[in-house]
Amino acid sequence: MTSVKDVMAHPLILEVAKDLKENKGVLMPEFAVFVKTGSHREKAPTDPDWWFIRMASILRKVYISGNVTVSSLRSYYGGKKRRGVRPAVFRKSGGKIIRVCLQDLEKLGFVKISDDKKGRILTSKGQKYLDSIASKVLTNIKKEEKEEKPKVVTKKPKVDKKEVIKEKIDLLDKNDSEQIKEPEN
Repeated sequence: MTSVKDVMAHPLILEVAKDLKENKGVLMPEFAVFVKTGSHREKAPTDPDWWFIRMASILRKVYISGNVTVSSLRSYYGGKKRRGVRPAVFRKSGGKIIRVCLQDLEKLGFVKISDDKKGRILTSKGQKYLDSIASKVLTNIKKEEKEEKPKVVTKKPKVDKKEVIKEKIDLLDKNDSEQIKEPEN
């Protein structure tokens, strides 16, 4: 059985985001159009589907890491804040985005609050969901590799350098002999 760890992260996250948007009926909140993802960012995201990509990334992170808190995810999605001539400093990302994503994933039944109430863990439904998409992504990748035609490599014919040099010398000799012809009187 294929698991999330068998597939590269980027294609998996894009496929999960597409599925969350189209099939699961997840809606992006109204504030998400204007908000930055953290204080370390200069502008809001330009990708119109960034919310679903972040949600898919969070779901994958919960699968990989196990018990995940909002604070640990804030550190994971944080970055360096540029401060002009002063040195850059690490800043955590915004917590509201992560919190709302986790709440939406709880409504779908993919994530639940852990028994010790110190974070969130993946449910069996969430694990089945991610594993099924991972196997779909892996079969798509294998299918693309099979369909990819081998590159035709044309080899240049071997050229004997001595022959080329002889031809050039002969050509030069011929040109020289034509120029040296004595004029007729």
